[in-house]
Amino acid sequence: GDDGDQSRKKQSLQRGAVWCECPGDCPDIPSSSCGTQKRMPSRFRRFGPVKGNERIPPGVRNKGGTTKLHACVPWGRAFFCGLMGHTVRKKGREDGMGIKEKIAEIHESMTSELKEAASTEKLEEIRVRLLGKKGELTALLRGMGQLAPEERPKAGQMINEAREKLTAILEEKAGEIKAKEREEALARETIDVTQPAPALEVGSVHPINLVMDELVECFTGMGFEVLEGPEIELDHYNFELMNIPKNHPARDAQDTFYVDDNIVLRTHTSPMQARAMLTRKPPIRVICPGRVYRADEVDATHSPVFHQMEGLVIDKDVNMADLRGTLNAFAEKLYGKGITTRFRPSFFPFTEPSTEVDLTCSSCHGKGCRVCKGTGWIEVLGAGMVNPKVLEMCGIDSSVYSGFAFGIGLERIAMLRYGISDMRLLYEGDVRFLGQFRR
Repeated sequence: GDDGDQSRKKQSLQRGAVWCECPGDCPDIPSSSCGTQKRMPSRFRRFGPVKGNERIPPGVRNKGGTTKLHACVPWGRAFFCGLMGHTVRKKGREDGMGIKEKIAEIHESMTSELKEAASTEKLEEIRVRLLGKKGELTALLRGMGQLAPEERPKAGQMINEAREKLTAILEEKAGEIKAKEREEALARETIDVTQPAPALEVGSVHPINLVMDELVECFTGMGFEVLEGPEIELDHYNFELMNIPKNHPARDAQDTFYVDDNIVLRTHTSPMQARAMLTRKPPIRVICPGRVYRADEVDATHSPVFHQMEGLVIDKDVNMADLRGTLNAFAEKLYGKGITTRFRPSFFPFTEPSTEVDLTCSSCHGKGCRVCKGTGWIEVLGAGMVNPKVLEMCGIDSSVYSGFAFGIGLERIAMLRYGISDMRLLYEGDVRFLGQFRR
C-alpha cells in the first residue's frame, strides 16, 4: 500500500487488530484490503474455505489456478485471510469467553460422570482427571500465559471459582458414597447380640503336671522343699555319688544317652539329692521332680523320656518306720482313705536296705480286679534307707545321721489315677484326649 495505507496499518496494529497485506477490501479487518478472486502462484500456501471459528490445517499447497477467496474470518482472537501467502497478525491468543466455555464443559462432564460413580475409587479417578496435576482444569490454569495481560485476572478468578465449586461437589459426593458404603458394611457385618456366643475353648493342665502339682502339694505340706536341677548332668553326680562306679553292672539297668564319657542325660533326679547333701547340713528334707532319660524302647509302659519325683530325708535316728509313715500319708492324699502300703525287698545301689512299694488297688480296695490283676496291690515306687557309703561320699557322718529316699514315676501314677492303658497317649499331644483331664 501507499503511505496512507502504512499509516492506517500502524494505527490498526496499535489498537490490537490484525493486518492483511493482500489487495482489496476486507470488511472483517479494520484498515486493510483483501481481494475476492486472484490467481495464486503455486509457491503460495492456502488453507481453502473456512467456516466460522474453524481452525485450518497448515501445510496445504496450492496447485495454481483461480480460486475464490473468502474474506478474512475470525480465528481465536486473530483473523485468517484466504490468501495465505500474505501475513496476518493476531490481536491476542485465548480470551475469557473460551475459558468460560471450557469450564462449563468440564462441569457438565463431571456432573454426568458423578451420576454413575458408585465407589470412592471411581470418584478419585474423576478428581485426578479434572483437578489433578495433569487434570483438565489445571491445564487451563497453566495456559493462562496465552491470554492477554488484561484478561488474566478475570480468567484466573473464573478458574479458581470453578475449582472450589468442583471440589465442593466432589466432597459432597464422596460423603454420600462413604455413607452408603458404611451402611452396606453395617448391614453385611450385623451382629445379633441376642445370639449365644460360641463356647470358648479353654485348655487344660497336662495329666503329668496335674499329678506332679498334687504330689508337690502333698510333700510340701509335710515339710519337704522342692529342688530342680539340670537335665544334662555330670557322670560324677548321676552315677558315682549314687554308689554306681564306672563299669559297675548296676549301670546296665540305667543305660542312658552320653554327650561324652563324663556328661550324660540324667537317668533319675537323684543327682539333686547328692548336690543337696554336698551343699547343706542335716536335717535335709527335699523332693526333686523333673524329666529323666533312659535308653528304653517305646511301648505301652516304657519311654526313653519320662518324669520322676524323688524324695530324700536326712536326720538323726531316721528309720524304715518313718519311711513307711511318709508313704502312707502320700497314698491317702493321692487315692483317699483306706489306701495302705506294702514293702517288698529289692535292691538299689544307693539304698540299703531297699524295697519295692505296693499300694492298695484304688479300683477294688484290695479285693482284686482287672487293674491289679486280681492281687489287690499295685506296684508304684521304689524306696529304701540311704546307703551309708553314699552319705560318706557326700560328706555326712553315717554314724550320726541316717535317712531314707524314694522315687516315684509320675507317668505310672497318672496312668493309675486316670485309668490310662497306654503311656504313649500322654506324649501325642491329642487335645481330644488331654482335654478330658481337669483339676
